[in-house]
Amino acid sequence: MKLIDLNRNGGIGANSMYLEIGDINILIDCGLNPKLAGRLATPDLSLIKDVNLDLIIITHCHLDHIGSLPVVMKQHPNAKVVMTHSSRLILDRMLHNSANVMLRQKEEENIPDYPLFTHEEIDRIVPRFTGMDFLQPKKFANAKDEVTITMHHAGHVAGACALEIQHKHRHIFITGDVLFENQRTLRGAQFPAGHFDTVIMETTRGTTERQVGKERINEVNRLITSINDTIQRGGSFLLPVFALGRMQEILSVLHDARKFGRLVNCPIYAAGMGMALADYFDEISRKYQHVQFSRSVIKDLKIQPTPRKLNPGEDLKQNAIYIISSGMLVERTPSYTLASGLVGHARNTVGFVGYCDPDTPGGKLLAAKHGEEFLFASANVSTKINARVERFELSGHADREELAEFAIQTQARTVILTHGDPDARAWFMKELEAKMPGTKVLDPVPLQTYEV
Repeated sequence: MKLIDLNRNGGIGANSMYLEIGDINILIDCGLNPKLAGRLATPDLSLIKDVNLDLIIITHCHLDHIGSLPVVMKQHPNAKVVMTHSSRLILDRMLHNSANVMLRQKEEENIPDYPLFTHEEIDRIVPRFTGMDFLQPKKFANAKDEVTITMHHAGHVAGACALEIQHKHRHIFITGDVLFENQRTLRGAQFPAGHFDTVIMETTRGTTERQVGKERINEVNRLITSINDTIQRGGSFLLPVFALGRMQEILSVLHDARKFGRLVNCPIYAAGMGMALADYFDEISRKYQHVQFSRSVIKDLKIQPTPRKLNPGEDLKQNAIYIISSGMLVERTPSYTLASGLVGHARNTVGFVGYCDPDTPGGKLLAAKHGEEFLFASANVSTKINARVERFELSGHADREELAEFAIQTQARTVILTHGDPDARAWFMKELEAKMPGTKVLDPVPLQTYEV
């Protein structure tokens, strides 16, 4: 098998892996790096422009996995494009939202490359999307060769799949982004046990050791306690969330807490893409059962729309809960603007409930100390950190120990590390080399070709 990591900057960003398996050419995901702009935010697709691409497989619909899909589909008009049925329901809505964001960025930040694709181009490629059932093997062939693909539940977010690829006597397993624990909205990953020749695995939480007492149920309880305390002190609680997955999960957590009388009575504001996706989650729940979410959650919680115009540095003083994107406080997003007004006041809390890249404003805020001056650069606001800034271990990614345990039991000849910062990959490299002495552990350098 030949392998190239097309994510030009490595780490977590424009996730895209090219595989040559026998005479079948496969691309796994084609994302967009949220920290970069223009063509630099895409995978380096020049390395496969002359390849006859047979198959594009999407593991799930977060932007770092799908954000450049229309670009590669235009470059390879004959490639089959497959994903789970649930992802197929969500995918074009996510791409249309991305096109809107790029148009706004082009205007606000003068990015000449944007938009990378138009709404019309998205509409033209949608008929090429093919949905697949979980756990139903499907053969894909060209004139020379064939592979069998099986999609396994990966937890993480609605529609997320891990991939089992069989080529002759060779078995390859690709975890995609994975969470083994059950969420309120989604059951955890269900991976096959036993031997694989090659495992390609995510490493997102390689630097995060799960501490005793930080189990998900305890973190949910701690979140509700913190919200109640903040509201009772007269403050507001900001939950920056990813629109896909995190928002629906947090809505479900709050709904359950209020249903059982554990959540203080206060206004709840939410808005944006995550609210639109709630309708899709409701539909997926009814059609495919692996998701548990009802649109009635929004009605029961009496969710109100966040004010359309948020002013940088302004505390709205609504003594309320705000559930808005982006999850990492990316600049010029509603959560970023609102945080710039909340952080300066001791009565407020900002609570992170998902992965936060250290280089994003959210990551920098988490790393800063109470009382330090913090700059919200694009909002032109500098303020002391007087609010509480908390992290709740409710990530959509598996603990490192669970992933390592899965890899070890496969007894794979090769384990390939992806989707993680350098320190995270280094932990997995050390752990797996120690516990799998007969296995080659590979952390591929971006854009280099490997024979596996």
